[in-house]
Amino acid sequence: MVFTGLALFTAFMLVVIAVITVLNVLTFPRLNAAPSPKETPFVSVLIPARDEAAIIGETIQKLLAQDYPHYELLLLDDHSTDGTAGVARLAARDDPRLRILSGAPLPGGWMGKSWACHQLANTARGDILVFTDADVLWEPTALSRLVSEMHKRGSDLHTVWPTQITVTWGERLVVALLAFVIVGYLPVLAVHHIPWPVFAAATGQCLAFRRAAYMAVGGHAAIRASIIDDMAFAKAIKRRKMRLRLVDGAGLIRCRMYRSWAAVRDGFAKNILAGHGSSIPLLLLSWAFHWLLFLAPWVWLMTGWLGGPDGWPWQPLCLIGLGVGVRALTAAFSGQRVGDALLLPVSVILMAIIATQAIAWRLRYGGIRWKGRVVKG
Repeated sequence: MVFTGLALFTAFMLVVIAVITVLNVLTFPRLNAAPSPKETPFVSVLIPARDEAAIIGETIQKLLAQDYPHYELLLLDDHSTDGTAGVARLAARDDPRLRILSGAPLPGGWMGKSWACHQLANTARGDILVFTDADVLWEPTALSRLVSEMHKRGSDLHTVWPTQITVTWGERLVVALLAFVIVGYLPVLAVHHIPWPVFAAATGQCLAFRRAAYMAVGGHAAIRASIIDDMAFAKAIKRRKMRLRLVDGAGLIRCRMYRSWAAVRDGFAKNILAGHGSSIPLLLLSWAFHWLLFLAPWVWLMTGWLGGPDGWPWQPLCLIGLGVGVRALTAAFSGQRVGDALLLPVSVILMAIIATQAIAWRLRYGGIRWKGRVVKG
């Protein structure tokens, strides 16, 4: 009876995820669907950067190639040791739209990125503030499309989920799961139309605020200690009954977050515990839930020939088909490799390794390790 109950629970949850996925594929707005903007308010594009010399040159060149007519580009060099500012300056070729700031020392109680963004916002002149990461690449029409989307949807905070560039196996099996979570777990219609903060979502890779909305929620000073600052902003916008909107980057805004398994592991470990309310028991419960949904059916299929509960092999095959099908559909929607869906059990195991890294950091350091800093909490 226990086994049957677990199988029914697994089937029910997979069907729920499948329904959310299909609805999102049909309703999730895409950046390339927006026409050119009729209004062109002054935009400040703001980049916090720490030791990003390897990629900042291409990022700056692409941002300075935007067809939007009315913007500035600000880069804050957060005490880099690899010549990030110099590379950015060379890439800009004296373009006056780029200004490079030197970061002030990090005060107590602040996350490094939030402090950098706070300094950028205080210097920016734009009516729209676009915070974007140093590894996010913008195609020439992307900024125009973003401003047009903001005007069309009347958003106070508009966030774009970049198309993820995945090359190594670690990226393909873990980074691609971002689309799985966003499209499979997050009902975008609820995010757009239900005011409850539980339906808040955003990505720090691209956050576009109307300045008045940014100031109304207190800016980065209000979320200074938050590890997942994007979610903190999304919830703050919801609490103030302002308009939050999500859009898929559709290849116009792209990002390669990490370039090795070690970088993927540490990067995801940085956020995974905070994403579970900084609760180790809740993270372990999530771990068990995902093993039940996406790994246990494979174990049942492979061992069922030894005997046991009825329903083998068709029941585990149906459960596997649901899980792999959802993963494949989210991959197709987000520009990832559909065939990698067959390796979903490996992805689940890798996420368990990442969770273990996060727990180890918490127990050893009391927080996370990132870019040479230990962040408590």
